Amino acid sequence: MSQAMAELFRQITTGVYVIGVSAEQQHNAFTAAWLMPVSFQPLLLAISVNPQHRSYRLIQSSKRLSVNVLRRDQLALAAHFGQPASVDKLANIAWHPGVSGVPLLDDVAAHFECAVCDCHPAGDHVLVVVKVTDGALHHSAEPPLTYRDTGNLDGAADIYPDQF
Repeated sequence: MSQAMAELFRQITTGVYVIGVSAEQQHNAFTAAWLMPVSFQPLLLAISVNPQHRSYRLIQSSKRLSVNVLRRDQLALAAHFGQPASVDKLANIAWHPGVSGVPLLDDVAAHFECAVCDCHPAGDHVLVVVKVTDGALHHSAEPPLTYRDTGNLDGAADIYPDQF
């Protein structure tokens, strides 16, 4: 639909993350770019999630998730986790369960483990507010992947309206 609108919104600097979820012996992960810190005390993040996404049901069930921060050289990993949920996206990817059981990718810049505090409707998405309960920095010298770096990997140009 609107490549111009998509390019405008790529000017908002955000990172690219893989959100790991786990509930009832099910594991999944998906690519997300709409994430931001919202509080120092306590440490809170907000993540925008499509409520139609299979992983949202796992988030609702377990009230836990991980945020895996991708490095700039991990665009292929972002594309991999952007696939439909019908694919076992964690197969053949090195990961381990965190303290709360959520998937932590082994080769990323950093990771956070989080507990869900609240959910708020936000248009066609839900804003999930999470408290950071654990985390680690793995590759501090390497820059993170940003949403702008992904081009139209997520197909957003086909989703944005043509006008405000």
